[in-house]
Amino acid sequence: MLRTRVLTALVALPAVLVLVVLPSDWLFTVLIGGLGAVGLSEIGLMTGARRPGPILILLAAGGAPMALMLYRERGSWIAAAAVLAAMLALTAMVAISGADGDGEGLPLTILGALYVGITFPYFALLRNREDGIRSLILMLLLVIASDTGAYFAGRSLGRIKLARKVSPNKTVEGALGGLMLAVAAGWLLGGWLAPSWPLKTLLVASAAIGAAAQLGDLANSAYKRVAGVKDSGWIFPGHGGLLDRASSLVFAAVFTYYYSTW
Repeated sequence: MLRTRVLTALVALPAVLVLVVLPSDWLFTVLIGGLGAVGLSEIGLMTGARRPGPILILLAAGGAPMALMLYRERGSWIAAAAVLAAMLALTAMVAISGADGDGEGLPLTILGALYVGITFPYFALLRNREDGIRSLILMLLLVIASDTGAYFAGRSLGRIKLARKVSPNKTVEGALGGLMLAVAAGWLLGGWLAPSWPLKTLLVASAAIGAAAQLGDLANSAYKRVAGVKDSGWIFPGHGGLLDRASSLVFAAVFTYYYSTW
């Protein structure tokens, strides 16, 4: 999965950069809203929210906060921290106890809806503020660097499993390789994309974004294991769903938004 995501990201990078740079603020907001709607539909499919009641709950828990955040152009760090903490708690639970793969039901639907509805708007909130395009591009490139470093270090040096019950192929060596390449990429790109950041601030941010990318990927894997599915969807034939491709970006986007305003 990590290899697939790295290859997909590298191939799609020019198109993604065009979509980040060229649209007006409102058009980019609409784009993120549409992607968020796709993400919510994938949550519904994974958790069996097919009846009117669960669908309404999905829309209320995910669609409503997403629409409100995009309209007001403002996030809530408390809400973001709470939903990311819940996803990390789920990841820890799966890492310790495993998952039986029978997680359909309202609790998982609500958690997934909140995860998408509260985190996806941060892509627009980050991009649409002053100098946000550079910040978003830097975040995207650092996440790709983290994924790339994790893949190659894990493949060549990986011995110690990172979280076997969550993602059997991930290793400690791969995680460290991802962090190192993210920091190196931040050092190389920071002068262009974050010229106002002191070097220490830039290196800390690069390491944190690399770590956030890996945590986001683990959280998505844990969620799918509880839901009992292999992929979040089918929007990318042979490569899974939108949430599979965006999993390493979500945590990183929230972190970058708040870190760059401190």
